[in-house]
Amino acid sequence: MREDAEALDIRDVTANWVNAEVLQRQVDERIKALADLSHTPLFFGRLDYLHAPGVDLAEGAEGEQFYIGRRHVHDADGDPMVIDWRAPVSQPFYRASKKDPMDVALRRRFGYTGGELTAYEDEHLSDPAEAERTSALLQREIERPRVGPMRDIVATIQPEQDEIVRSGLAGSVCVQGGPGTGKTAVGLHRVAYLLYAHRERLARTGTLVIGPNASFLHYIEQVLPALGELEVRQATVDDLVAHVEVRGTDSAATALVKGDARMAEVIRRALRSHITAPDEGVVVVRGSRRWRVPSYELADIVQELRERDMRYGAARDALPQRVAHAVLVQMERAGEAPDDRVQDAVARNTAVKALVKAVWPAVDPARLVLRLLSDAEFLAVHADGLLDEEEQRAVLWEKPARSTKSAKWSAADAVLIDEASDLIGRTHSLGHVVLDEAQDLSPMQYRAVGRRATTGSVTVLGDLAQGTTPWATRSWDEALAHLGKPDAVVEELTAGFRVPTDVITYASRLLPSIAPGLAPVESVRENPGAFEVRAVSEVAEVVAACVRALENEGSVGLIAADARCGALGAALEAAGLTFLAPGEETTARARLTLVPASLAKGLEYDYVVLDEPAAVVGAEPDERTGLRRLYVALTRAVSGLTVTHTSPLPLQLTRL
Repeated sequence: MREDAEALDIRDVTANWVNAEVLQRQVDERIKALADLSHTPLFFGRLDYLHAPGVDLAEGAEGEQFYIGRRHVHDADGDPMVIDWRAPVSQPFYRASKKDPMDVALRRRFGYTGGELTAYEDEHLSDPAEAERTSALLQREIERPRVGPMRDIVATIQPEQDEIVRSGLAGSVCVQGGPGTGKTAVGLHRVAYLLYAHRERLARTGTLVIGPNASFLHYIEQVLPALGELEVRQATVDDLVAHVEVRGTDSAATALVKGDARMAEVIRRALRSHITAPDEGVVVVRGSRRWRVPSYELADIVQELRERDMRYGAARDALPQRVAHAVLVQMERAGEAPDDRVQDAVARNTAVKALVKAVWPAVDPARLVLRLLSDAEFLAVHADGLLDEEEQRAVLWEKPARSTKSAKWSAADAVLIDEASDLIGRTHSLGHVVLDEAQDLSPMQYRAVGRRATTGSVTVLGDLAQGTTPWATRSWDEALAHLGKPDAVVEELTAGFRVPTDVITYASRLLPSIAPGLAPVESVRENPGAFEVRAVSEVAEVVAACVRALENEGSVGLIAADARCGALGAALEAAGLTFLAPGEETTARARLTLVPASLAKGLEYDYVVLDEPAAVVGAEPDERTGLRRLYVALTRAVSGLTVTHTSPLPLQLTRL
């Protein structure tokens, strides 16, 4: 298939160089999508149907056999050899069971090592004599050591995950999932499925995956290309709202107010305050004739535009055309026959331009937000009834900046500017957006993401127990309302495939304090995992714990409070241990990563050494946020966890 694509000659089928460039790019993308992946087999399963799918059973059609894989593969004659996992005929591979065999006689799973076939396992789903059992190959694949970036899970998708993956494009979905439930993988595979089922539409409208930080995006960036999907953009929320350079930081109290949804109304009021009623009419001179539109008629036009649901900039653009139309009405009454060219000329008239500038001036979004954060009186007028005096003081800068370029904007300020930009000119909307680790977003950040999907759908992924910001989401209903998707379906994943039983049980001791009422994750892994809590007296003992972890196969993460990472890094270097930073790809030679607790979210390692839990909690502005950060750090392990501490453990971990 790749050789066929490489052999395509497009010289005689393109009309001009533009078409040639476009077609050549499409061919190049096709060749890239067909590249072989090392250690990745073309197929991982087989389905033997009792009857050929799509044929009337009354006709007595014979059964049919299909191999299931990551990509569609056909032979030299174009006949299918491997069926794409996203095709409807592949669905029973994930959902068929002894209770509901879905007309499948045999489901075969293949086991691979280094890309070579090493085992297979059969389930005779329609045979009543065979008892249902847990797949050993499935367990082995789930527990396989992790080295390198995140990989796809097409061979191990579970029925409850498959339902979410194959849900339609029209509806938005919110997935609440604890650590190790596969919510990120489900979200990425849902993108791959939607691109398969609605390729032309999403090719026009675009698809976006939003992650919490660059390290996380680097970790997941190979999943979709491995499935042949190369056109999905990835970004953080900060990337989306990068209208200004972020050089400043906010206190937690300030960021909390700036991230509150009430700020949207403050900005809207401030923007609309620039609109004023005309105090005199406008006179348009054309040739020897003078046409006058009186102030009361202009006031009606301005008021009508104010009341319409239009962006500030769009209404400003419409104003001169509306004034010009009023002039044309007078011309027609006078017996003239003006056309559209005359209306456009009147709209560009100097007097009309001056009127628009006076009553509906152009507004720069960054300057608008700068004034709100710098001018106490201006803020007070437009925050009246929305923010109290203490909240207004919290958002005001101590030293107002002279200009938008010299201002030390914070990340929260950039979101406010994005809000103002959208009120002035509509933000481009995409066909589908995946928002991962959504629980950490502020209401204003949700609004920023929602603007990118006003005409499309959203997949929201998160865990309320892992919210590690002071403004973390309290409920998905509230978050979805801010996102503009209040009708989204909320699905909950509670089966844990990644975190070992002993580890998730220990971490779940924190749930009553950080997310009361949230169901704990139930690990479905047969291997309970390695788990140890060890009191230590010096950093050298933490390094020794890393050395012991490296004796095992797979990746190792040393997670610590951000402030302790410098000393730990120096100790690792002194011991001769090479270590990576989060986001750097682990290899067979470099398997140890030093991870600040603030960057641990979304990452996973076979073995984790967690340094000083009390320091992780103490680094946050409040205990609840600190305990949530600790919950995240505790649940990064896939095979084993060692907790080292000098200070007493948080009380919540000592309660059984």
